[in-house]
Amino acid sequence: MSNKTDERQPVGTFPPMKTSTFKRFSDFIYNELGIKMPESKMTLLQSRFQKRLRLLGLKSYDAYCDYVFSPEGMQDELDIMIDRVTTNKTDFFREPKHFTILTDEVLPKLIRKTQAGYGNKLMVWSSASSTGEEPYTLAMVLDDFAKKNKGFKFSILATDISNEVLQHAVNGVYEMEKVYPVPTDFKKRYLLRSKKPERKVVRVVPELRSLVHFQRLNLMDNQFDIRDKMDIIFCRNVIIYFDKPTQNKVINSLCRHLKPGGYMFMGHSETLSGLNVPLKLCGSTVYRKISDG
Repeated sequence: MSNKTDERQPVGTFPPMKTSTFKRFSDFIYNELGIKMPESKMTLLQSRFQKRLRLLGLKSYDAYCDYVFSPEGMQDELDIMIDRVTTNKTDFFREPKHFTILTDEVLPKLIRKTQAGYGNKLMVWSSASSTGEEPYTLAMVLDDFAKKNKGFKFSILATDISNEVLQHAVNGVYEMEKVYPVPTDFKKRYLLRSKKPERKVVRVVPELRSLVHFQRLNLMDNQFDIRDKMDIIFCRNVIIYFDKPTQNKVINSLCRHLKPGGYMFMGHSETLSGLNVPLKLCGSTVYRKISDG
């Protein structure tokens, strides 16, 4: 398999993807990632794969499909293909009301009922962390809470299926425009500007980066490589891409790692209505675990 780049081949010169080829991709994407891809998404898939075809010197989507599912491709290309398929839209302080609910309602209740954060660290899981904006937002909010509540300790686990976005998150470097939603005092405390004025970027301070552990994880796996039970799980804007059976599977898998009485934060466009899960709505798309389901 040649890895030679053919920069002379312009975008859009490949023959259209065959229905049979799309089905091979879409079946794999559903089985491994839980994402339904109807034929109406074929054009989207083609646009996301075009660059890979050019970089690999391939002339058709059939050839790319054969390569991805070959022994060599499963080792060298599969993760890259997954990165191209998954959606990684995220922001700092996205759906900001959740962070107010976290500090004003959820944390006081957990501390009062279980002493979470005192003795044992409060365990928080950002289950679809993408490029890191959500777990670093959580780290800022919880560190600020800890400064106001002496002795409070916490730990954040951040997972995603994409190695590419996880590496971005570990680095903790963001364009200035990305950190616009971060409150001014948090920017001063938790973000470092580049020493080169021409570089319009900031980096999360080392002290905050050390509070977040990043790990690759596929929410479709039957078992997760996670030892700790969580007090709080953020799973926002994830299940909107899944059908009902997959939603049921994923939420129940997450709940097995959530302590009874722990909290699950979902996206504002999501609902758990109709799912058989051990969660009870207790706020604006905030749920509490009611049993060891």
